[in-house]
Amino acid sequence: MQRLLLLALCCLVSTLALACPGWDDHEAEQRLRALDVQIRQWQVAYHRDGKAKVADEAYDQALDRLQRWQRCFPHISLPDQAPLASAAGPMPHPIPHTGVGKLKSQAEVQAWLSAREQVWVQPKVDGVAVSVKYRQGRLALMLSRGDGVRGHDWTRHARKIAALPDRLPEPLDLNLQGEIYLRLDAHVQSEMGSRNARGEVAGLMARRDLPEIEANRLGFFPWAWPEGPAALDERLSRLTELGFPDPQRYSHPVMTLDDVSRWRKHWYNSPLPFASDGIILRESRRPPASRWQARPAHWVMAWKYPWRSALTEVRAVTFEVGRTGRVTPVLELQPVRLDDRTVRRVSLGSLARWKALDVQPGDHVSLELAGLTIPRLGEVVWRSPVREAVNPPEPSRHGPLTCWTPSEGCRSQYLARLRWMSHRDTLALPGVGKGTWERLLDAGLLPELHSWLSLDENTLAKVDGIGPRQAERIAASFALARKKPFRLWLKAMSIPPMHRPEEGATWATLAGRSLEAWTNETGTGPLRAGQLAAFFQHPPALRMAAALGRLGVDGFTEGFELPSDIRSNGPDQSATNPENS
Repeated sequence: MQRLLLLALCCLVSTLALACPGWDDHEAEQRLRALDVQIRQWQVAYHRDGKAKVADEAYDQALDRLQRWQRCFPHISLPDQAPLASAAGPMPHPIPHTGVGKLKSQAEVQAWLSAREQVWVQPKVDGVAVSVKYRQGRLALMLSRGDGVRGHDWTRHARKIAALPDRLPEPLDLNLQGEIYLRLDAHVQSEMGSRNARGEVAGLMARRDLPEIEANRLGFFPWAWPEGPAALDERLSRLTELGFPDPQRYSHPVMTLDDVSRWRKHWYNSPLPFASDGIILRESRRPPASRWQARPAHWVMAWKYPWRSALTEVRAVTFEVGRTGRVTPVLELQPVRLDDRTVRRVSLGSLARWKALDVQPGDHVSLELAGLTIPRLGEVVWRSPVREAVNPPEPSRHGPLTCWTPSEGCRSQYLARLRWMSHRDTLALPGVGKGTWERLLDAGLLPELHSWLSLDENTLAKVDGIGPRQAERIAASFALARKKPFRLWLKAMSIPPMHRPEEGATWATLAGRSLEAWTNETGTGPLRAGQLAAFFQHPPALRMAAALGRLGVDGFTEGFELPSDIRSNGPDQSATNPENS
C-alpha cells in the first residue's frame, strides 16, 4: 500500500509540474511528428553510425517530452519508439540484453527498495554495451548490444583491448554482458560531466580498424554474468578471480534510501576511472538466463545523476537595450530546474549570435551552468516546425547618446540608465533597484533622468507598490545622492571612459574643452576624444548638468549656464542615435 501511495504521489507531482501545451490539434500534430522524426534521426545516427548528434541528457529529456506530449494528445498516433531498431545486427546474442528502467526521484527509489531484499548499488558506467563470450577460457566473441537480441561482431576490436584478457586463468565457458568504457584519469562527474565518453567509444567501435593506442584507452566493466552463481556477492568474487575486478570494487550492498543516496552522492563527487551518468540498483538474485528478454528487467533499475544541462522550450525572444545602446537578445523560457535554481531566461550576448543560432519561439534549447553559477545556452537541440517572425530593434537607433528620456522605443535603454545610476559602482543608492525604477517610470514621475532627485516622500508613497516605510527609505537614498562627489555623478551619467578628473575639475571646465583640447591636453586617442567632446555637448546631458547645478550637486554649480537654444527647445525626445544620423 505504501508503495502504491508513493508512486501515485510521484505521478501527481510530475503532472502538476508539467502542464499540457495549449495547442490546437493541427499545431500539436506538427510539433509531435517533427520531434518524433528528430529523435529517430538521433537514434539511427547513434546506434547505426556510432555518432552522437546530441548530448545524452538532451536526448533523454527530448524523449521524455515527446512521451508527455503523447499523453497530452492521445488521439495523435505516432509509430512506436524502437531506439535500437537500426542497431540490430546479423549475429544473435548468447543471452538477450535486458533493458534498464529509470527511477526519477527519491520517492520512486524508496518504493522500489521497499519491495525487495538484498539490493546492491553500482555506478552506472557511461560506455557502450556488449556481450563477451569465452570458450574453454579463450576469448571467442564480442557483439555490440544491437537491439538486445542481435548485434554486430566486434571480436576483432575485442582482441586489442587489454581489459579483455585473451585467456582466462581457468578453461571456462563464460558469457558476460558489460560496458566498454573510456579510461579517464580521476574523473569527477559533478565537475566534468560525461565528456562525450560514450560517443567516443561508439565512434571507436564503428571503425573498421581499432588502433592499438586507442584500444589501450578502453576498459571493460561486466555488469551481468547471466549464468553465474545465484548470489551477486559470489558472482563478484568469481569475476575478480577471473580477471575482471571492476564490479567487485564498485559494488556495495544497500538496505535503505539513505544508503543509496550516500553512494550516489559519493560517486557523483569522487574521482573515478570512467564517466558515470548515475547509479544502478541491482537485486542479488535474478531469474535464470533462459528467461531473459530484450526488455526492461524488474530486478535492475537506474537512478541517474542530476542533469548538468536542462532542456527547455523558448517561449519568446526579447531584446534588452543597455545604457550604452548595446542590444542584447534574451530567451524567455519555460521555467526549468538546473542544479538548485529555476531558470526562466537566458541572455545570448549579442545580436550576431542570435542571428547565427536562429533561435525562435517554440525551439528547444539546452541550458548549462557557466562556472556552476550562471545559466548559459548550450545548443539548439530541436527547432520547432512552426516558425515565428521575430523583429529585433534596429541597432542604428541606439547608442551611447540616445534615450535620455522615456520616448518611444526607449524604455529598455532608459531603465538601464536609471539602474546604472543606483548601481554600487556609481551613486550606490540603498533600497533602489530595477523594481523601484519601473514603478516610478510607470507612474509618469521620470520624464528626465534627473527627475527622481525632486521626488519627496509623500509623492513616492502614492506610487503603486511603494508603501510609506519604503517611500521614506527611497527618499533618504535620493537625498544622499545629492551629496555624492562629482566624479561619481559623471560615471552615473555614463560618461565615456576617461582618466579620473583632475583636482578641481567641474562640468563647466570639461564641457569647455574642444575636440582638439581633449586630444592634445589629456593624451586621449582621437576616437575617445570625439566621444567625450560629443558627450559634453549633448543637449540632454547639458540639461541634466544644469538641473544638478540647481540642486547644488558638487561640480555642477560653478561657472556653467545652460545655452539658451537648448533651454528653449525642451527635452530631446528623439530615440535616434546621433552617431548614425
